[in-house]
Amino acid sequence: MAIGTKSGAVKIYGAPGVEFTGLHKETATVTQMHFLPGQGRLLSLLDDNTLHLWEIYQKDGYSHLEETRSFVLPGRPGSPPSITRVTVISLQSACDAAYLGTEGGGVYVLELPSLTLLEDRTLYQDEVMQRVPEDYRCGKALGPVESLQEHPQDPAKILIGYSRGLMVLWDKSTRDVSHLFLGNQQLESLAWERSGRTIVSSHSDGGYAVWSAASGSTKTQQPATSTIPYGPFPCKAINKIVWQTCESGGHYIIFSGGMPRASYGDRHCVTILQGQTLVTLDFTSRVIDFFTVYNTEVEAEFDNPIALVVLVEEELVAIDLKTPGWPTIPAPYLAPLHSSAITCSYHISNVPLNHEDGTVRFWDASGVSLKPLYKLGTANIFQTDCDHTDSLNQSCEEEWPPFRKVGCFDPYSDDPRLGIQKIALCKYTAKMVVAGTAGQVLMTELSDEKSEHVVNVAVVDLLQDREGFTWKGHDRLPPKNGSLAFGPGFQPSVLVQCMPPAAVTAVTLHSEWNLVAFGTSHGFGLYDYYRRNPVLARCTLHPNDSLAMEGPLSRVKSLKKSLRQSFRRIRKSRVSGKKRVNATSPSSKVQEANAQLAEQPGPHEVEMTPVQPAHHGPTLWAGTNSGSVFAYALEVPSQEKFSERAVEAVLGKEIQLMHRAPVVSIAVLDGRGNPLPEPYEVSRDLAKAPDMQGSHSVLIASEEQFKLTAHEGCRVRKVGLVNFASAACEDYTENGLACLTNLGDIHIFTVPGLRPQVHYDCIRKEDISGIASCVFTKHGQGFYLISPSEFERFSLSTRNITEPLCVLDTSRVHDATSTPKLNQANGTHVLQGSDPNHSLTSIERKGTHFSNQWHRMLKKTICDSCLKFEGNRRKTSSEETERNLRNLSDDEARSPGILIK
Repeated sequence: MAIGTKSGAVKIYGAPGVEFTGLHKETATVTQMHFLPGQGRLLSLLDDNTLHLWEIYQKDGYSHLEETRSFVLPGRPGSPPSITRVTVISLQSACDAAYLGTEGGGVYVLELPSLTLLEDRTLYQDEVMQRVPEDYRCGKALGPVESLQEHPQDPAKILIGYSRGLMVLWDKSTRDVSHLFLGNQQLESLAWERSGRTIVSSHSDGGYAVWSAASGSTKTQQPATSTIPYGPFPCKAINKIVWQTCESGGHYIIFSGGMPRASYGDRHCVTILQGQTLVTLDFTSRVIDFFTVYNTEVEAEFDNPIALVVLVEEELVAIDLKTPGWPTIPAPYLAPLHSSAITCSYHISNVPLNHEDGTVRFWDASGVSLKPLYKLGTANIFQTDCDHTDSLNQSCEEEWPPFRKVGCFDPYSDDPRLGIQKIALCKYTAKMVVAGTAGQVLMTELSDEKSEHVVNVAVVDLLQDREGFTWKGHDRLPPKNGSLAFGPGFQPSVLVQCMPPAAVTAVTLHSEWNLVAFGTSHGFGLYDYYRRNPVLARCTLHPNDSLAMEGPLSRVKSLKKSLRQSFRRIRKSRVSGKKRVNATSPSSKVQEANAQLAEQPGPHEVEMTPVQPAHHGPTLWAGTNSGSVFAYALEVPSQEKFSERAVEAVLGKEIQLMHRAPVVSIAVLDGRGNPLPEPYEVSRDLAKAPDMQGSHSVLIASEEQFKLTAHEGCRVRKVGLVNFASAACEDYTENGLACLTNLGDIHIFTVPGLRPQVHYDCIRKEDISGIASCVFTKHGQGFYLISPSEFERFSLSTRNITEPLCVLDTSRVHDATSTPKLNQANGTHVLQGSDPNHSLTSIERKGTHFSNQWHRMLKKTICDSCLKFEGNRRKTSSEETERNLRNLSDDEARSPGILIK
């Protein structure tokens, strides 16, 4: 199966793990694609009227997809370019020629695979008009060619359908008309019945007609039958129609469109009709194309379709035509990531993706394609204003049309407050925290058995009784009372409700200490979910900070207001940064200390770190949007005394960064400069114990805290600590800091010295959604959204590369002129060695400081699939852009980093 995208990408999918991706040099929409069966070739048409031939070839034991030729249909002298605009392509069954129908009504022939125009076989509309009866011509042109269909039993004949309604069965050998089918409605599509004795045509009035094409019939034909299935009132056009025979009796007629214009003109439907059975498949996004999986053997008497595959704008849906009721087929891959809008993503050993409807979906990301594992819904524990049942699913037998809801993409959320904003997961204890838009922090635990229990509710007031503030945003989600039933899977046990109910902007979990920390635009808190006891609540608001009092769901002009305040804050910070610090200010000592640290010469390994805590016990670190960092010392009882003693938190230090820029990330490093291990990793012998003898350091990253941000407008957006493994030495690793900026660049720094290593252009700076969605893994890979439904995967590691490496056997003989060019990304998860073919020759490397080991490790870091960064993505709509900007606005990012170590 091949899928083309708006950005010019060609994607071919076989069995799970067998994938090929290519990218046209032109950023133009792919409008048509046609396989050359048995040859491993594909012909594509772009909306700029260029044709491209792709080939799958083998290199180094693997198959790769590469464009080998392109072609532009030349115009006729003196004619406008639109005359030769290709509207439809039909391949001959022998795959040695392609017929091109054009907007001017001409039919051209290309020799394959050379893409050579055979001018002597061109059929112009004038030649056809001479065979048309005089009373049918009426001085009107036939219009563009809408369909080209080779006769299923006689390759010498081709059926040509013109927009005006005329259909011509053209004999290529005699260059004459075998049959004329005089249609009077605008033609949309044509299809043959397998025997070649019947033709079905669909039209712009929502009807379809059946025509007899038997050899003994008259040369000029009228339709045998004509019907408007969803009439009698005006209907929309039937865009595509398919006729297929079935051995069990009753042929299939499958078509898209045709809905009653006034009542259901906005529905996106595909209709299946077999005998007296009719089902209207109702999708939530526009139908792009469909095809059936059927018996393609030439000698076979029946099609016997087994499945219908429908590509809609937001998902791919397969229907089982062999099972009664025609149920959907669960996709082993290509399942839609975004059942509703993706609001955040989190990577651990798989990728849980969040959806706007309050669900969390788990995907296996260990291979090339994401495979759905599990879905967790959170809406069932809250009382919402919306009814979860869909009226379409309550259709009665008398309803017409007989709609059936198909697909899982839902553009309408039950309640925007259900949106998931942050996730934290402990893979060792199977505990997970899910935090949402209305300040809800839900503690869940994995269970193999179903359960019925009460969810404990705790309210944490982050304003701490501060006077003068009034919350103007949305209300909290009221929890349901009493016991609730939960199936096997992640079951909620505790609901912590932040007040005011603003969106949660940061969350972290320490399962070994039974603690969860969370933050909103008003402050942060710490909760002991074992004792069901709040440990800490801290308000981070300033007296003049009224913006945080308005919820993101209640403000119409929030975007403009947020931008205005951001610019004012930038101007104010630039001016105030030049002023002398007031000696009487309580925080003047902290500011002076930070100023001295910032003025220290570097780089020095340890001296560059701003804080070195002498206390090696548990701590809580919280960073805010205004550049403040709060460090708390935690008194955590031993596991034997969890039920006897409560956790205590004492403020140890408060830091104000000079730039007052938002804190993006906080990490604590041990005496060797290594990040502290995750909870339970040491006790389960899964990681080395940290060095507790030397001084520990804290690494604080803010939007403006690196030298790279000296460039105008450059800000740090995402930061990740990465463990890079050497490809040359099995046991050698180094820690690095990966930083993604708002310009889409990725910078790698050493840890703890923060020396710059390499610099890559990764995401287009205009791709706000891609930058906001980027996630780093701990071993050097990353994900970001290239469209609402697709993740781009990249690798910064020479050892950990996930790319499709597969082999496709083809029987064609390679001609001398089809030599492939550069290698494209293509099979399974592999540990790459020092293969010289994986190079970065087409990626600009801007890092200037390389140690020899870093140079060896990172010179081949980004896998081949990353060579298509600049084109393989779709444009986001204005609504998506505004939503992304809103998600990045000040009121939702006041405590972006919380760390318990």
